[in-house]
Amino acid sequence: MPYRWTTEPDAQVQELLLWPHNSLPPHGMAAFVLATFTLILIPALPLLGSVVLWGVLPFLMVAVWGIYYALRRNRRARQIIEVLRLDAEETHLTRTDANGAVQTWDCNRYWTQVTKHEDKGPVPNYITLKGKGREVEIGAFLSEEERLDLFEDLQRALQRPTAV
Repeated sequence: MPYRWTTEPDAQVQELLLWPHNSLPPHGMAAFVLATFTLILIPALPLLGSVVLWGVLPFLMVAVWGIYYALRRNRRARQIIEVLRLDAEETHLTRTDANGAVQTWDCNRYWTQVTKHEDKGPVPNYITLKGKGREVEIGAFLSEEERLDLFEDLQRALQRPTAV
């Protein structure tokens, strides 16, 4: 699951760290590009020793470079981190985008509401936090099932203690 709850030793502070799932680790990407390069060169083997190879080779190399570039760009675009910090009084959400831009939101914990928009969001089961006059998304990059689990976890974490 691409999110993790941590609790401070005094149990007054909970922290939720969310990140997008990256299914292709760096060594897997290198293996994929190498395999693609090898498979692209197989049809070029009969051309060894001919002038035609030098005409085809630049196009093969551009194709391999294009795959490498696309995979690297996708990996950089998925370097998003969201941190939700819940203490006794405050709810604080910080989102760091892939380009380094930081967005923050905070609210009194008592007034923080978690909402699941089943159909009315950009993705199914879109989750938002609402409070202090603003509504912000959380975990939009997660899969649909992960967002459902996150919604339940957030509801439990934000439950108000009942008066006795």
